[in-house]
Parts: sequence; structure tokens; C-alpha cells
Amino acid sequence: MRLALLIKHLEEYAPLNYQEDYDNSGLLTGDLNQEITGALVALDCVEEIVDEAIDKGCNLIITHHPIVFKGLKKLTGKNYVERVVLKAIKNNIALYAIHTNLDSVHNGVNGVICKRLGLKQPRILEPRSGLLKKLVTFCPTAQAGRVREALFAAGAGNIGGYSECSFNADGAGTFKAGPGTQPFAGEKGIQHQEAETRIETVFLIQNERKVLLALLENHPYEEVAYDIYPLENKLDSVGTGMIGWLEEEMEAAEFLALLKSRMNVTVIRHTRPTGKKIKKVAVCGGSGSFLLGHAIAAGADAFVTADFKYHEFFDADGKLVIADIGHFESEQFTSDLLIDIIREKFPNFAIRLTEHNTNPINYFI
Repeated sequence: MRLALLIKHLEEYAPLNYQEDYDNSGLLTGDLNQEITGALVALDCVEEIVDEAIDKGCNLIITHHPIVFKGLKKLTGKNYVERVVLKAIKNNIALYAIHTNLDSVHNGVNGVICKRLGLKQPRILEPRSGLLKKLVTFCPTAQAGRVREALFAAGAGNIGGYSECSFNADGAGTFKAGPGTQPFAGEKGIQHQEAETRIETVFLIQNERKVLLALLENHPYEEVAYDIYPLENKLDSVGTGMIGWLEEEMEAAEFLALLKSRMNVTVIRHTRPTGKKIKKVAVCGGSGSFLLGHAIAAGADAFVTADFKYHEFFDADGKLVIADIGHFESEQFTSDLLIDIIREKFPNFAIRLTEHNTNPINYFI
């Protein structure tokens, strides 16, 4: 299988434009036309993971965290990042990372945490804006249905759980065809008035090329009039963190015990219980302290995440329980998610879960 085919599937699930500005998701080393014989999946790409890929005959490593976050000016092997990249290139191993874009989708990293905790009706805690655009075009009324269907087939018109959404208004368009044109209606040199329908529909920004191609290929006019507007509407299915409800409310100690068991953690750092029972729970895999205000505003009774600093625990201010389970621990099931995503599309592809624990933090108990 070509690497490009596998990457296409992963980026349809978690588009690259969903990643944060600081991130470096995507193909880090390798050729899109490379034939992939097997893939190794891990949370982090360290030297022992590359060695494992070599031993198992895998020429692709897929990780959640990218090994390269900042630009590399030299490749001399002076640190673990350079050594990993050098070893991967020398052994013709492609490196691919799917990080904050996988964090941002509804069925991504945070969706896994919600599922393990049994949270009901999970939704994005902080939906993202700037991911939608609106297309407005003008089409002869008799051909409007065909154009709409083509736009919908290209991915336009989806709003939440609804599809094929559009607004349509009938009116009259005028034009005068000049020399060298081949007008769909009317005569050259004479102003023509045509019954037209104004079609408005929304689309995800990553689908813009497909939507425009569908418009141009199915519109009867040789010069298609259209406008594209950026939208600031928030997209409820994409964003940071998630929040949901436990099946039954429970005491803080009972919830922490459930959390420790379901997330397979050794220790939980947490704030003092508020005295209220836990029912509504916010989660964020990885470093989520920046979402504390959103969790409080959403009425969460507990916030499960990682990497809280000492003084940040005070910011809970008795309004909820912060439960810091550790960065690796909060994302450790991401590798299983990636394998499921790939096997659903390519059931016969050789994909393996690493046998190594890449958590750089150890606990003395």
C-alpha cells in the first residue's frame, strides 16, 4: 500500500488544519509514494521505537506526539531528536504524527477518555471557530437542483447532524455576452435576463477545492458567479477538551477510584473535594490547564487532565475537583484508537502496537 493512501485516510478522520499553531503533525520523514509494508504505532517516537520498527520489519511509525516540534538546523545526532530522525532516514522508515488534530475531533483522544469513564452525551468543551466558509452562487433555476446535489456530494451543506442544507431564493440575473463567448442563454451583444436561483451553503475549509470543482463542473454557465465568505461560527464537532455526564453521581473519593481504575493510573494529583457529588465531568488529554476556566464555566464538577503546575491547582477555587492523572496516562489509549481507525479501512494491513512504554516519568511508590 502506498503511504499516501494511508495518510489520506488518517487526515480525513483528523484533518491537519485542525491542529494547533504550535504543532507539527503530518508526515515528518518519508515519501508519499513509498510502499508501506507494515506500521508500528506508539505514543512517542524515541530511539527504542525506531529499533522496534526495524526488528519487526515496519517501514512506517505512527505516533501521537511528533518527534520534531521545532526546526532542525543540523542533523548530527547530538540529541535524541536528531538521532531518531537520522536512524529513521537511514533505515527508510517514514515517521508520521497525528497530534492536536486528533485531540480536536469528537471521536479522538478526548472521546476515548469519555468512553472509558462512561460519560454520557459527551460534547466538545471549547468548540473552534474559523473552520467554516459559506458559498453563494447564482444558477439558472432549471439547473439549480443539479448544482445543489453536486455541492452536497462534494461535502457542502453539513450542519451538525443535518446534511444537504442550503438556502435558495429566486430572482433574475442579467448579462451581456461579449465577443468570443459561448453563452448558455441569450445572444451575443444583447443584454439577457435569466431566471436564476441564489444558492447558499456552508462547507469545511479543507473541502473548499472539492466544493469549487463541483460547482464549476456542474454549473451551466461558462463564467460562474460565486462568492465565498469566511465564517466565525463555532464548529461544535471540533475543538479542545470534552465534557459529559456520569451515569450516576458519586462522591469525590468514589469518582477518583473509578478514574484510577478506568484510566489505569498509578497516582492522581487532585484538589480538595468541594463537598459536592461528581456528575458532570470535563476531560482533556495531555496538558489541559488552559481549559480550567472553560470547565468551570460549563459547570463541571471535576476536570480530568494533566500537567497542572502547583499554583494552578489554587485556581480551582473550590468550584470543582482538578484530577491530574499524568500526560502519558491521559493519552495512553490513543495508540489503540489509531489502530482501530486504520483497521476499519484497511483490515488486512500489517499494523502493530508497540511493546514499549515510552512514558519518561517513573513513580517510586
